[in-house]
Amino acid sequence: MSATKRDNLIVGLDIGTTKICAIIGNVTEEGIDIVGIGTSISSGLRKGVVINIESTVGAIRKAIEEAELMAGCEIKSVYAGIAGGHIKGLNSNGVIAIKNREVSQEDVRRVIDAAKAISIPMDREVLHILPQEFIIDDQDGIREPLGMSGVRLEAKVHIVTGAVASAQNIVKSCNRAGLDVADIVLEQLASSHAVLSEDEKELGVCMVDIGGGTTDIAIFSEGAIKYTSVISLGGNQLTNDIAVGLRTPFAEAEKIKQKHGCCLASLVGKEDKIEVPSVGGRKPRELSRNVLCEILGPRMEEIFSLVNREIIKSGLEDSIASGVVITGGSSILEGIPELAEQMFNLPVRRGLPQKIGGLVDVVKSPVYATGVGLVVYGSRNSGTLQPFTTNKPDAHLFGSVFGRMKGWFREFF
Repeated sequence: MSATKRDNLIVGLDIGTTKICAIIGNVTEEGIDIVGIGTSISSGLRKGVVINIESTVGAIRKAIEEAELMAGCEIKSVYAGIAGGHIKGLNSNGVIAIKNREVSQEDVRRVIDAAKAISIPMDREVLHILPQEFIIDDQDGIREPLGMSGVRLEAKVHIVTGAVASAQNIVKSCNRAGLDVADIVLEQLASSHAVLSEDEKELGVCMVDIGGGTTDIAIFSEGAIKYTSVISLGGNQLTNDIAVGLRTPFAEAEKIKQKHGCCLASLVGKEDKIEVPSVGGRKPRELSRNVLCEILGPRMEEIFSLVNREIIKSGLEDSIASGVVITGGSSILEGIPELAEQMFNLPVRRGLPQKIGGLVDVVKSPVYATGVGLVVYGSRNSGTLQPFTTNKPDAHLFGSVFGRMKGWFREFF
């Protein structure tokens, strides 16, 4: 691989509760080609948060080695995803006077500073500042204020904060695996880059990323992110329900879920049977597949009702005209879109990674939405960020967040 090509490699590292996935993308003039993929089973996280650094480091190394082997390159730096119940999103706004009656880059920086001047507890840090719109004097709906004339500039932004310790543990795990972290990215923000179209973001859409440990929600309207939230329930809960309900080992329950799982009884034939391995060396049993539906259906309904509650809480239920996009590993479960349509009373589709080249057939699955999204995010923001390190947890913050802002402008306009 030539040196120029190597410089154009972006690596997304999806550090999930059930799997760790490394995806290498080569940025070309035509777009992004996926050239390497590596996955390993994750056992060092719970509900999206690192609880065992050693096993997380081991799993990261394994995924990275696999991806390096496929792409024929060496990885030094990654864009890492972050999730978990500690993530909080809020909307804020700031107002300043425009210095020379014409908006400059400095004015934009000052108004974003004013918008993020909110009190944040010491144990939390700002992960993203995502502009929604700018208002100059009384003219709203402005997306690119640079060069415009006016007296008063206002910015509306969405601020995402996370627990400092959780972010540091992700960085520490990557550093110990021999990697620099170019940026930490909210997982649902990353997934949205991979699975949502610009038309959906403009018209209004709710993206639901159902992972192993958490269900992440992002609501877009008028092209900007308006609301983010994380529910601490995911695919692992479904597997656990099967293990308890059918009295079978957890690993076997996971296989049953993947092979036979369905959450809508109307899609299951009356004659359909499944074989269930027993615990403690007892003989396997044969059960109707409907029994599995009766276990998975209520749990998925619970997750969707919690998502619905978040949509109502956001006050944006009338703004998501293009409906709901469901992605993440657990969205593969049969019957998910149909059940979601019944629950939300909106159009629903599964979100697959779009607008990429290379190993498309391999990554065209909701499982890889976050990993591919991290690569897309990295391609739009590379060159604007300072690497994170564990030694100086706060030093990166402003440079990183403002660098992200500039990258965001380039992507948005």
